Amino acid sequence: MPVLPLFRDDFYLSTAEATVTAVRESGAIELDQTCFYAASGGQPGDTGFLERADGTKIQLGQTRHGAAKDIVIHVPLEGEPQLLVGEKLTLHVDWPRRYRLMRMHTACHLLSVVCQYPITGAAVGEDESRVDFDMTDIIDKGEVTARLMQLVTQDHPVYVQWITDEELAANPGIVKSKNVRPPVGLGRVSLVCIGDNSSVDSQPCGGTHVARTGEIGAIHIAKIEKKGKENRRFRIRFATPEDGVAV
Repeated sequence: MPVLPLFRDDFYLSTAEATVTAVRESGAIELDQTCFYAASGGQPGDTGFLERADGTKIQLGQTRHGAAKDIVIHVPLEGEPQLLVGEKLTLHVDWPRRYRLMRMHTACHLLSVVCQYPITGAAVGEDESRVDFDMTDIIDKGEVTARLMQLVTQDHPVYVQWITDEELAANPGIVKSKNVRPPVGLGRVSLVCIGDNSSVDSQPCGGTHVARTGEIGAIHIAKIEKKGKENRRFRIRFATPEDGVAV
């Protein structure tokens, strides 16, 4: 059944109430609404737990989409109790993990501002993310790090604007990814905007992001790899004092 995706309108919502609408033979759970982000666009799905009325906790191993983007499947860890249709639950997202992913995902957007080449692939991780660009130019990772940190320390606002599927189709140039198209079919598409009046960036994205670039903290480009004749892979990591990057 279609679910109300609360995470689309509030990236900072880590707990919510919900009702079980279906339990699959595998034990996977569907809810009427959810604050758990389902894996998509290179960002992993949320983990955390579902709390029953008696306080019992069902630990989740992953959250993913079903056959369509308006279906979200909550997959418990093996051996967890099976829920019943109609049960009322309290949802608890693993917030420290989600927040690291939000910071990392926003950092990936900043990298696409610094390196303005078509994106051929991306994956967001808790400790390291990667973005692949269709490029042959030689670029210094220290210079890229410095430009990223300038955008971080400027503490630009990050916010979402909504456009229709038709508006996206009429403006294909706003899509930076060369191979992955933004999720459509839900009637509206979220534009993640950075800077006042989108002065830094604006691109379609269904992931979760922080509210200001300053929340990202110290990051750096750990490595730039050659992945084919016209493909370069940038690896972003959170910086430690040893990396010599300061906010």
